[in-house]
Amino acid sequence: MARKRRSHEPLEVPTKDPKDVPRYKDQFQQTVGAKVEDAGKKLEGQGRNILYGIGALVVLGIIVWIIYAWSGKSNAQAQAALGKAIDVAETRVSDQPVPAGSTEKVFKTEHERAEAAVAEFDKVAEKFGGDIGEKAKYFAASNRLSLDRTAAVTAFEELSKSSGDVGKLSKFALAQTKAEDGKTDEAIALYQELAAMPDPIVSKDTVNFELAKLLEKQGKKQEAVDVLFTLVKAASEVKDQDGKAVPLSPTAENAKSKLKELDPEKAKEIPEPAPEAPPAGGNPFGQ
Repeated sequence: MARKRRSHEPLEVPTKDPKDVPRYKDQFQQTVGAKVEDAGKKLEGQGRNILYGIGALVVLGIIVWIIYAWSGKSNAQAQAALGKAIDVAETRVSDQPVPAGSTEKVFKTEHERAEAAVAEFDKVAEKFGGDIGEKAKYFAASNRLSLDRTAAVTAFEELSKSSGDVGKLSKFALAQTKAEDGKTDEAIALYQELAAMPDPIVSKDTVNFELAKLLEKQGKKQEAVDVLFTLVKAASEVKDQDGKAVPLSPTAENAKSKLKELDPEKAKEIPEPAPEAPPAGGNPFGQ
């Protein structure tokens, strides 16, 4: 019987030409992009430790990533190793024994799982290096936060110097960490760097909303209002292919509420969406 492929494993696309090389979805992008949107929507605006992008760990507002192909034996092995490490990081935590006959692996504590995950990601980084190794270092730092925060921050600082996607995510994670540690000026500077990027990977709405919250915290109300106004105005002007207004994202909705709280008059400058017209030939009173 064919073994059922787990969601974390590389996806091989069969080809008719035996000379073709199997193609894979990038595990880092697939795992982060597919899972973090729901977590972000649930936790936006709650002021929690919304960082680090690994499966069940909490992440805020990261956009869906572009899927691209990986080829060659070494890349396949690297993807498989990274998938194995991610599998460890996503293993269920429970103090209850697994049912008799079950082969499911569980960890008794979050701490125990984090230690195991860090060890696996470190192995991947040491063995493969390159892009896969950099992604493994990012995941290792994410899990290391609960074990050795100083070491994790140091890792994020080093990774944030990269010009690639991992560098941008690490900069966002570092900004979140600095904000949580009370280093507001440093966090603001990092968010401003991300906001100035054409593609910061993390949603610009998310970056700017976090920035506005810190500016407000520093007593810079007008600067916070300006950031929120720009964010909400841009979001309210987005149209779909039919020219209809696109509903605001949860982040933009939170930003709109905050703008109304800080400067009700400024908030009025953003027009409310027009009510939808009733269907043609329908009764507008619904009777």
